Amino acid sequence: MYDDDRKQDGDKMLVNGSRVRTLKDGGMKQGPVVYWMSREQRVKDNWALLYAQELALERKASLLVTFALAPQFLGATMRQYDFMLKGLACVEENLAKSAIPFYLLEGNPEKEIPDFTKTVEASALVSDFDPLRIKREWKAKLMTRLHIPFYEVDAHNIVPCWMASSKQEYGAYTLRPKLKRLLPDFLTDYPALQRHPYRMKRTHERIDWRKVQTFLKMDSSADGIDSVESGESAAANALEHFLAKKLNDYNVKRNDPCLDGQSNLSPYLHFGQLAAQRLALEVNKVSADENSKDAFLEELIVRRELADNFCFYNEAYDRFGGFPRWAQESLNRHRSDKREYIYTVSQFEEAITHDPLWNAAQREMARKGKMHGYMRMYWCKKILEWTQSPEEALGSAIYLNDKYELDGRDPNGYAGIAWSIGGVHDRAWFDRKVFGKVRYMSYGGCKSKFDVETYINQNRP
Repeated sequence: MYDDDRKQDGDKMLVNGSRVRTLKDGGMKQGPVVYWMSREQRVKDNWALLYAQELALERKASLLVTFALAPQFLGATMRQYDFMLKGLACVEENLAKSAIPFYLLEGNPEKEIPDFTKTVEASALVSDFDPLRIKREWKAKLMTRLHIPFYEVDAHNIVPCWMASSKQEYGAYTLRPKLKRLLPDFLTDYPALQRHPYRMKRTHERIDWRKVQTFLKMDSSADGIDSVESGESAAANALEHFLAKKLNDYNVKRNDPCLDGQSNLSPYLHFGQLAAQRLALEVNKVSADENSKDAFLEELIVRRELADNFCFYNEAYDRFGGFPRWAQESLNRHRSDKREYIYTVSQFEEAITHDPLWNAAQREMARKGKMHGYMRMYWCKKILEWTQSPEEALGSAIYLNDKYELDGRDPNGYAGIAWSIGGVHDRAWFDRKVFGKVRYMSYGGCKSKFDVETYINQNRP
């Protein structure tokens, strides 16, 4: 159920109603509106926060923002938690400037969020859209304990996922025209968040961020990445640097792993510290090479939203059963093929394969929290080639990606791995050993595209 009809004719909504879904209906009583922040960890350019404020202002109610910090999340390590918590500390500061209190809840959201809304006697709950299975399970469980209206806002995609398509798309070529048709309705500028005029009488204590990590049960074997600063201001600075220094040459440099030609904005997009819509708006304003702008916007809009579409409409996005039928059948026919090399996930993690290029890619990811996009494809396809089964390859790739990449545990990661191993969003190619009809990549093919030795030297032990 969409929320287009919430206002009467003549009333103008700041937030496009098609961005909003009603997950649980009901009459709104007196009390604060609660925004459960999850995927969109920012104050500026946040449609979900703006919608929550709009609801609160209509009712002359206070607005509260909360974040439920789960002690474990999809294999996230100290690396990702450290980056996220630093960003959330910035969120608390920025919300305070708008007279909006921020509450950090420690525990699983399915329990903590309903308990919090009951404690503060909330009138409504607003949440971020997220296609991942665990987030949808949280929402389904908490709704059984929730007794107020519950709204979900897609503030991550420019065209809301459910508006872009009502089904899983075959590939970019089928989603692209649908997005192009809808973009004029959604690629609009953001209104400003107001300083909220209504406050709760209860006192609110600031969060002691030094104590928060003691609650977590995270793997500490992947250290934080000090070279990548976290938070909204850092994201804005990285955006400014990209627009001024990199965008003009993006189409020429983006596919060469030896060059720093990519945007390096993916951690900020993943943690919601930067809105993709803001990024698209700013790219469109800049005077730069049109081929570079087109290439970047294709990745930012079409490819990113295709990944959300895949995870939203295919619950097996991280399983063999989520691959297209042709890929499953082809991989099944080649299960018994002899592999020239077989490695365990530990050997992959330690970067001790026979292939110096693959090892360099693994080391780049482990050290920097990122791997060049072209190398991610090669890295993943070789895991398929050097493991006993597609299922083992899928599990190993997801484990390593989600442990070391700052932007792991993301629809883009799941879609990219499924493309590499299971032909998702791709077509059948010539049949070959182990891969079947799934697209193959080779060391020789890499040598023809960039200076392999330079890349290896850049990522030596």
